Amino acid sequence: MSKRPDIPISHDKRQVLMVAYPGVHHLDVVGPLEILATTQFFVEGAELPYDLSVVAAKAGPIKASSGLTITADKSFSSILEAEGVIDTLIVAGGHGSSEQLTNPELLDFMRTMAPRAKRVVSICTGALILAEIGLLDGKRASTHWFWCPVMAQKYPNVTVDHDAIFTCDGNIWTSAGVTSGMDLALALVEMDWGHEVALQVARFSVMYMMRPGGQAQFSAHLLAQKAEDPAINEALAFILDHPGDLLTVTSLAARATMSERTFARRFKEQTGVTPAAYVETARVQTARVALETTEQSIDRIAVSTGFQNAERMRRAFHRHVGISAGDYRERFRMSREPGHPARAGPE
Repeated sequence: MSKRPDIPISHDKRQVLMVAYPGVHHLDVVGPLEILATTQFFVEGAELPYDLSVVAAKAGPIKASSGLTITADKSFSSILEAEGVIDTLIVAGGHGSSEQLTNPELLDFMRTMAPRAKRVVSICTGALILAEIGLLDGKRASTHWFWCPVMAQKYPNVTVDHDAIFTCDGNIWTSAGVTSGMDLALALVEMDWGHEVALQVARFSVMYMMRPGGQAQFSAHLLAQKAEDPAINEALAFILDHPGDLLTVTSLAARATMSERTFARRFKEQTGVTPAAYVETARVQTARVALETTEQSIDRIAVSTGFQNAERMRRAFHRHVGISAGDYRERFRMSREPGHPARAGPE
């Protein structure tokens, strides 16, 4: 990820504007806002760390792509009439984003407000809107994997990162599809309030502090839901439940009552990865949880998750997460006991 912008951090309430429009993806709007709102339970002395608003062409109801209604509490005109700098300007994605690429009212609002924002953020296909107004020219950016090739072709001055969960280039942040907007929001929380607060928000929201890999490296559990072949499904479930076992192609093929060659071929067809790659992903995933949540030694975790020794686990972590297992524990171990936020949560 690019170096994060050097924005002075104060304990004043931060104004965040979420731009919505007809056909917006509901989760692109509420997911990141919920992550930001959750900080109120963990920031000392900050009753509402963020002032969150949904803005649109007109204040009032907006029909999302799901058919559900989102209410914009402010209009573009009311924001434009106000003076001063805002902290974060976010534009959500969704099926309706394509129409917004030719909507002068929304595009003009974004052009005017972007210079007034300390940070400009897009969720999912909202990146196309930032690209349309030239905000991503010469920058690295991401969007939903399906739309990455479209953005690369339509906006050749943008360096499209097809694999990133989210990117930060200067003061411009972009995220991949849907739930990755929550990952990005968590990174904003860490930037604003520190690692400990972000870790507590992640735990409270039942999400990873840092997701392994990128869009192309789906988690082992997601891949396990992808296979249609019952024999391959059974093998995937077995690997997830027994990461510490000897999980060779020979042993797995025998469980599936297939030849090694047939098993390896079907496995790759069903999951898109080799058995060895999947086994390593499952082991890293299991080890990450143990490093985050237990006091077990790295050597013991390496043995229990099938890596056999700490050095093998270290190399696997570098491949999947970009840092060693020891550094991962240092950064992401849950140091505060659960259930003890900085201030009481809702009754």
